Amino acid sequence: MASIYHLATLLLFCFIQLSFSELVQEQPLVLKYHNGPLLKGKITVNLIWYGKFTPIQRSIIVDFIDSLSSDKATLPSTSSWWKITEKYKGGGSSNLAVGKQILLENYPLGKILKNPHLPALASKFNGVNTINIILTAKDVAVEGFCMRCGTHGSTQLGLGPIRGTYIWVGNSETQCPGQCAWPFHQPIYGPQTPPLVAPNGDVGVDGMIINLATLLANTVTNPFNNGYFQGPANAPLEAVSACTGMFGSGSYPGYPGTLLVEKSTGASYNANGINGRKYLLPAMWDPQTSACKTLL
Repeated sequence: MASIYHLATLLLFCFIQLSFSELVQEQPLVLKYHNGPLLKGKITVNLIWYGKFTPIQRSIIVDFIDSLSSDKATLPSTSSWWKITEKYKGGGSSNLAVGKQILLENYPLGKILKNPHLPALASKFNGVNTINIILTAKDVAVEGFCMRCGTHGSTQLGLGPIRGTYIWVGNSETQCPGQCAWPFHQPIYGPQTPPLVAPNGDVGVDGMIINLATLLANTVTNPFNNGYFQGPANAPLEAVSACTGMFGSGSYPGYPGTLLVEKSTGASYNANGINGRKYLLPAMWDPQTSACKTLL
């Protein structure tokens, strides 16, 4: 009699669990296409280094950008992650190539930057089908740093209608690392799980890679606020920002998901790059499945 009771209880529990899972089943995530142009073809990426970065820090970031359009790395690779952008309207690849670089180690605008400073710095380079990236050092404060960790936008080129794009990403080693360098630093809120070991041994720069990857994908799929996004144009959920906190399968708030671990260092990663680099890249929205896709 007891065994029948336990069996009935088990069946009821399974039914409740099934019903609950059906109720909370994830709904398709839809980023609407607003009929604007995307960035396709060969795209030149110019770098503005604002403040002091070591040569190693610069090489980590340059290698990452070069890895996005290279087929030399083993799977799962940085380039296989980037190929998801080819599924967006019109198809075709967005081939990134590092162009010019400028070092502004003397802080010409000071160590506290306001929002208008970002397009002003970006305007140091002009050109069609370019992305000008402003990278600020760990001792540079930028307006709204902790609320966004980085941003992207566009500026007018000359007097015509043509616009250029720019990105800003800051080194969060000493500024809001729990928000901008997670999961390599303990989060400000939520479960206080131990931070992961950064794959390049630099919490600030490895955090920058996550934010730079996010903003590069957001830029090529929504360069002028009329591409792919959900919600209001002035505060959109875009290709990667719609998938925040997801890095591997089984992820949930406070847990990045299943990742690869480098045996010699204990570092966590999910993408191989050129020159033996390893990176942790966030999930990206896949238009074919209307879901966030991770490499693992």
